[in-house]
Amino acid sequence: MSIHHTAIVDPQAKIGTGVSIGAYSIIGADVEIGDNTWIGPHVVINGPTRIGRDNRIYQFASLGEAPQDKKYNGEPTRLEIGDRNVIRECVTMNRGTPGGGGVTRIGSDGLFMAYIHVAHDCHIGDKVIFSNNASLAGHVHVGNQVILSGFTLVHQFCSIGDHAFTGMGSAISKDVPPYLMVAGNPAEPHGINKEGLKRRGFSPQSIQTLRQAYKVLYRTGLSLDEATARLKEMAQTCPELKIFVDFIANSKRSIIR
Repeated sequence: MSIHHTAIVDPQAKIGTGVSIGAYSIIGADVEIGDNTWIGPHVVINGPTRIGRDNRIYQFASLGEAPQDKKYNGEPTRLEIGDRNVIRECVTMNRGTPGGGGVTRIGSDGLFMAYIHVAHDCHIGDKVIFSNNASLAGHVHVGNQVILSGFTLVHQFCSIGDHAFTGMGSAISKDVPPYLMVAGNPAEPHGINKEGLKRRGFSPQSIQTLRQAYKVLYRTGLSLDEATARLKEMAQTCPELKIFVDFIANSKRSIIR
């Protein structure tokens, strides 16, 4: 363990083995930091917050601060961060609220570039990449291996499915199904994330089926109910497409279309 002599660490904080805490960083009570996590200078972490192992947290990040919600009244909510994340300069991640389940949850192996904001009660999957200045409002759900390009803005209560990709400056106010590329203000669909799926080992057959599904949903002129019925038939032979169909069925804000 290496703690700079100017850092302030509350005696109630739980610090794992091999943790490094840089100059002038402040670690509050009810904070748990996993083994081999590196915390740079001028980082502030308040609790209740649990951070896993092997994370890298850069200067001026603020983690576990109270949610920016006028209904919040000091209840003991929390922030949970997984393993092996890179959290760059000036990132903010707030704790949850009682009305949203009480927890903001970040997965593992994510890259959160400078000035990212993750608001209260967001749930973020694994292996995400959030580019500079992307911002999530409260109660947003983001799936695994999602890429948000710079300055993407996501409205509260929206969901973004696995392997989706947003273009620079996207303004998202409806749910984004898995595998889609979206861009614009307001964001509109621009096909499936074909190159991303190739890199992640999706078979050519699965990619072709997902492209056909996209055309059914967005190019045939069918109503959402009609398109969903056809997609359910196609999903019987493609497990990846079943994820797509289930996402549409569970959407609460309706999907980008």
